[in-house]
Amino acid sequence: MKRRSLPVMVSLAAASALALTACGQAGQGGGSGDGPIELTMWTHSAGNPAELEVYEKIITEFNASQDEYKIVEESFPQGAYNDAITAAAAADDLPCLLDMDGPIMPNWAWAGYLQPLDLPESITDELLPTAVGTYEGEIYSAGYWDAALSIFARKSVLDANGVRIPTIDEPWTLGEFDAALATLQSAGYATPLDIGAEDAGEWWSYAYSPILQSFGGDEIDRDTFLTAEGALNGPEAVDAFTWFQDAFKKGWASNSGTIGNQEFVDDQVALSYTGVWNALASIEAVGDDLLILPPPDFGNGPKIGGGSWQWGISSNCSEEQTEGARQYLEFSFQDEYIAEFADKQIVIPATAGAEDLSEHFGEGGDLQPFVELSQKFAVPRPETPAYPVISSTFEKAAKDIMNGAEVKSTLDGAVKEIDANIESNDGYGF
Repeated sequence: MKRRSLPVMVSLAAASALALTACGQAGQGGGSGDGPIELTMWTHSAGNPAELEVYEKIITEFNASQDEYKIVEESFPQGAYNDAITAAAAADDLPCLLDMDGPIMPNWAWAGYLQPLDLPESITDELLPTAVGTYEGEIYSAGYWDAALSIFARKSVLDANGVRIPTIDEPWTLGEFDAALATLQSAGYATPLDIGAEDAGEWWSYAYSPILQSFGGDEIDRDTFLTAEGALNGPEAVDAFTWFQDAFKKGWASNSGTIGNQEFVDDQVALSYTGVWNALASIEAVGDDLLILPPPDFGNGPKIGGGSWQWGISSNCSEEQTEGARQYLEFSFQDEYIAEFADKQIVIPATAGAEDLSEHFGEGGDLQPFVELSQKFAVPRPETPAYPVISSTFEKAAKDIMNGAEVKSTLDGAVKEIDANIESNDGYGF
């Protein structure tokens, strides 16, 4: 999940849904005569030229490597993408290959949009755990990369104010983090922490559920996946959201900044809770003074969100087409391609081999700390078909609490909404 610096093009959703359905219908007919079998591939990557450049390279080289299959790629705006997939599924007209944000995969698998990926273990075993999507013991999706959050700081600012520089092995404790924020506010930073609250959508679950998890709570009881009771409204969750609310009351954080990392670049905030995608711009602005720090340990160890965009094979893909889709995916998971994704998109490569080839993420690379943060602290969002409802409900509750709502009753209401959805869907198979 990327915290975006440009508005999502949501206004195109309806038109794109219709267009995508038509495109899928056109693309599933296979080859004609003695020509190759065509496999339509949909991506959410319109407007992301760096990502599309790598896809186009892989597709061109795969198509040239054999003459049995031909990948035909179509890219669409991210804001319209999920609605378009749903519309295509309702029309029984999904493309063979489709990408998806990692946490939505269980919902699509449960709904019958996807078939098991069935890639060789020699590929999936080499990927970061958060780059592999599993539902009911089956792998349904896999990705080339992941993203990671951290706290950006200036070494000179922490040193000047006597704030200890945390490490992965010794992160800030809750008490240290609170003291650091108070100290930095007293030093002249009216709002010392950019926590990203001006953003919307999936950012809220991706960025703030790890804070909840570090306190000891969660968005759902992961032992059963049947209820959020006790996880989202227990004492640990109340403590987490009380801290979250207090951060705004005390002025440590604000919801009035700009989307992105500009306040930190301009030295208007001392600390920025942000992601790898903003790292290069921060290095260019801050240079060697930049610190890429782990998130605080709020009691149960630092946590960050894990799981980003991945690839799957739709249930509409015929047996013959599915074989070609798997051949394409196997071809695409080469370290050189994964490294190219990493360096062009500024995301964490999903294999050790790609990490070695990466300019930014390999040994001694300027962004190498993110690899360790991802490996040590990443937690996947709940792997349940209920996740879309969990995410939207979590966002609404967290925003209400940020704006002053009573913590416990707001969390109780969120639990009721999530549990009602799970019950109405017969537990989603759990």
